[in-house]
Amino acid sequence: MSSFRDRLKDGSEGPELVWLPTGTFLMGSPAGDKMAFDDERPQHEVRIARPFAIGRVPVTFADYDRFCTVAGRARPGDQGWGRGRRPVIKVSWADAVAYCVWLTEQTGRTYRLPSEAEWEYACRAGTQTRWSFGDDEQALGDHAWFNGNSGGQTHPVGEKRPNPWGLHDLHGNVWEWVQDHWHNNYQGATPDGRSWEDASGEWRVQRGGSWISFGRYLRCAYRHHYGPGGRFLFAGFRLVLGPQPKQGQADG
Repeated sequence: MSSFRDRLKDGSEGPELVWLPTGTFLMGSPAGDKMAFDDERPQHEVRIARPFAIGRVPVTFADYDRFCTVAGRARPGDQGWGRGRRPVIKVSWADAVAYCVWLTEQTGRTYRLPSEAEWEYACRAGTQTRWSFGDDEQALGDHAWFNGNSGGQTHPVGEKRPNPWGLHDLHGNVWEWVQDHWHNNYQGATPDGRSWEDASGEWRVQRGGSWISFGRYLRCAYRHHYGPGGRFLFAGFRLVLGPQPKQGQADG
């Protein structure tokens, strides 16, 4: 997969992104999977009809600290674990959206959070197994930082094996905010990759698991949620470049 970085107004480079192909996949978990939860069902087909680019890794402290300096915002704490190439933590959903708005203004191109469907599509990378590398939980340590190997903290991004599309840290290290409001199951979910949002919605979805999570919670289909103002030691985010798919696009 080809990657690129957009230039910011000061001449520096933004986060590295990877272009993903269009395609169709089954989102969620099948009815017979005993490791799955009810909110991961019903499994349903989603068509990604328009190419989009997604961050090769989660947004790092180095990327986010540049934003804070330019925008005059307070930098989030790093818990004494280090900054630089470690994934940014202690950022709320609203903070993540503000960073996307800033990056859009800096580059002239539309940056945003991924929809939940786009996130799972990127995570699966053409697979339909529990994790992008297969169904064997014993292999998780080669692909993710989680409670079994993290030593109780985040780690620099990109150190574990990538998924088949060359993306790192979609399993573990930090939970990742996505655009969608939380729904208790997939009844009525959008079939075309759009974010699923409601005027009365409050909670926002997180995906991927973190350094403190058990392996079960790092599966491609696992879902989690928090209030949009929450800032946590285990949560960061990943970028997408490109406008949201239009309603009904999957039919065209």
